[in-house]
Amino acid sequence: MILGAQLYTLRNQCKTLEDFSETLKKVAQIGYTAVQVSGVCPYEGEWLAEELKKNGLTAPLTHTAFREITEQTEETLKKHKAFGCRRIGLGSAPGGTTDETFPGFLQAITPAAKYFAKNGAKFYYHNHWKEFVRSKEDGRYFMEKLCDAFSPEELGIVLDTYWVQFAGGDPTTWIRALKGRVDCVHFKDMVYGEKEHRMCPVGEGNLNWTGILQACKESGTEYIFVEQDDCYGEDPFECLARSYRFLASFGLK
Repeated sequence: MILGAQLYTLRNQCKTLEDFSETLKKVAQIGYTAVQVSGVCPYEGEWLAEELKKNGLTAPLTHTAFREITEQTEETLKKHKAFGCRRIGLGSAPGGTTDETFPGFLQAITPAAKYFAKNGAKFYYHNHWKEFVRSKEDGRYFMEKLCDAFSPEELGIVLDTYWVQFAGGDPTTWIRALKGRVDCVHFKDMVYGEKEHRMCPVGEGNLNWTGILQACKESGTEYIFVEQDDCYGEDPFECLARSYRFLASFGLK
């Protein structure tokens, strides 16, 4: 499995192309060999291809705006192909997943997902906690309903370990349940503060990383992307470095 950094963690360090370039350099210096492009400034695919090459990085996955995916589908695919990326991800469904919003979301996203699948790419969906709410219509989780709507060739799931745990689920169970769709997984740890959940560097919280890593191995995970949405005033580069050192102790790189 390849260890990558989710650039959403560093979104405040990627607001200009100059800063984005410097951030890629620093991420590579930590030891990461891949990045997920998310929350960054506007960029051209060719520009990113050169920056990745310069730093010995790959970008096998993005989070891309919903309207770009649904309304600029061909252009979005062309841009991704320019920097060698075939996984086109969405951070969340607009309006969340509810019985009222879910049908409209499926109607909007299905043509793009099928277009990507027919043209050498694939649509990926990243969960938060709402996907693990049960539908009032049939009692099933929205994550299950989403997967039922697409074949594994049309839909991958970027499973976020923190949000599964936050929703009361077991990340290891869901990684195994989604085998064939979870070639990319977000590693995000959870620590319990006073009356609140907090994100923290991987290995400094309470998630079962030995079990999660084993489930990933069994389920065909290819890329692990470390993410920390909120560093609570700490240097996000340092947080990513601590996560990297912890996961490197398992032989990942």
